Amino acid sequence: MTSASAVFAIVVPLIAAPIIVYSAYHEASPVSGRETVRPPVGLVALLTAFFGAMELLVLAEDFVTLLIAWELVGACSWALIAHEWQKAGNLRDATWAFLVTRFGDLGLYIAAAAAFAGTGSFAFADLAQLDGWRLDVFVAGVVLAAAAKSAQVPFSPWLFAAMSGPTPVSALLHAATMVAAGIYLVVRLHAELSAVAWFAPVAITLGLTTALAGGLVACLQGHAKKLLAASTSAQYGLMWLAAGAGFPGIALVHFVTHAFTKAALFLAAGIAERYVDSYSLTAMRLGRLLPGVAAASMVASLALAGVVPLSAAWSKEKIVTAAGHQASWLAVIVAVAAGLSALYATRFQLLAFGRGRHDRMSEAVSRPGHSWAEAVALYLLAAGTLALSLLWWPGIGNGLADLLSVHFPGTRPWELILSLLLVALGIGLGAWAVRREVSSQQSETHTAMADWLGLPMLAARGAEAMLMFSHGLARFDDRAVDAGIRGSARFGAWLARLGERRGEGAFDGATNQLAKGIDWAGQVARRAHTGQMHHYYTGIAAGLAAILIILSIGALL
Repeated sequence: MTSASAVFAIVVPLIAAPIIVYSAYHEASPVSGRETVRPPVGLVALLTAFFGAMELLVLAEDFVTLLIAWELVGACSWALIAHEWQKAGNLRDATWAFLVTRFGDLGLYIAAAAAFAGTGSFAFADLAQLDGWRLDVFVAGVVLAAAAKSAQVPFSPWLFAAMSGPTPVSALLHAATMVAAGIYLVVRLHAELSAVAWFAPVAITLGLTTALAGGLVACLQGHAKKLLAASTSAQYGLMWLAAGAGFPGIALVHFVTHAFTKAALFLAAGIAERYVDSYSLTAMRLGRLLPGVAAASMVASLALAGVVPLSAAWSKEKIVTAAGHQASWLAVIVAVAAGLSALYATRFQLLAFGRGRHDRMSEAVSRPGHSWAEAVALYLLAAGTLALSLLWWPGIGNGLADLLSVHFPGTRPWELILSLLLVALGIGLGAWAVRREVSSQQSETHTAMADWLGLPMLAARGAEAMLMFSHGLARFDDRAVDAGIRGSARFGAWLARLGERRGEGAFDGATNQLAKGIDWAGQVARRAHTGQMHHYYTGIAAGLAAILIILSIGALL
């Protein structure tokens, strides 16, 4: 087992356990006519299966096991997103998310085929034998599968469709399973991927584009879960960038810090939704009503923003440093992406758990609210975020690098100062944006930009164009291809009718003529048969004499 597999195998259950406990209470439905509630047995079973499939995926040592686990993760995610299938649009959203990720899954099959063709084996241990064009095909397939799974541009919008699932599903899917599977594959196979020259620029470009686009979308989004979903895409973009820059160990550590942070924020958003019956951030501001939840959410939000000395800030600064090892301008752009993280994390915290809209006298108090188990699950994840802040302690980072057998680059002062300044600027802009949002209506352009910068609209138009092209091909098929077939059928029918009218007479006439010819030949042959035996003997004797004469002449010659 590699260090990446070991880290994922430990972190996934640590994240999944509180989420599953949370789901058992959060999704419990009241039994009509009684005061008891019915536990969501089906949902808990699916979440457990989802977690189990992810464990199988990270423990796989060959492509056959990996593909089985990959398929199980995809199938479980579809079932979980469509869990509340009675709600309008949920089945459509689940199917869309499933189809987008399925398209990427084709890459993993291609990669497995290339690996088998090049090494004669599906084992990861034999991948070092791959070379030539088969290695290029292998890397291309892995990049396609991992990019789709980890919601990199242009696959990012499927994360919004996945928000139709219950809150615990979103938390597990974003923090430790479905989306994490993509970056796990990149980290696990980094040695083979980095052997191809084009992998690094492709991974850096994909990651940087997604980090900026996802950050911008999260800054504009007014739906709590969709803001966190766009944030997930952006954070995994930073992980891709670190892997492309040659530091998969940093991507691995950022996965861990992000998992605790993001899971806590999703659980907090789910609790807030129960009080206002909406995921609209402008309807929340529950800080006075839920001080404990607000405090736990603040820990996670500050970590996501990159505020020192919290855990995600450490791994994010390492990503800036890793980018600086490629080029200084790249480090500056990554620092800007980190500043966007601070902006949207501030927006989320102030809008969801800021002070002002609701207090203990408001209507929200009369709603079902949350249980102690949900709060404990949230506090445990926030405590995990705080515990991981020990990464800032001198010597802990180097010790972790030795334990994982990876290398962390040394931090450059100017990069750290610039990054922290942009984080502070992002927090300030986030606070300013919250005051502005509360007092103004969102424009249509703002709403369209918040929906992945119009990517779904472009995809819909592309789909419409494809449908029009398909309809054109169908009309051509009807008018040209089918016309030829119909002409052939008419020609065959004409031949059949012709045969029916003329063919029978022609064939019967030929048969009659043949019979007459045979009859005439028989009559001629019969004339030689007189019935007088001495005529036969004379003929035989004459024939023998002729044969003897011919043989004698031949002997004399």
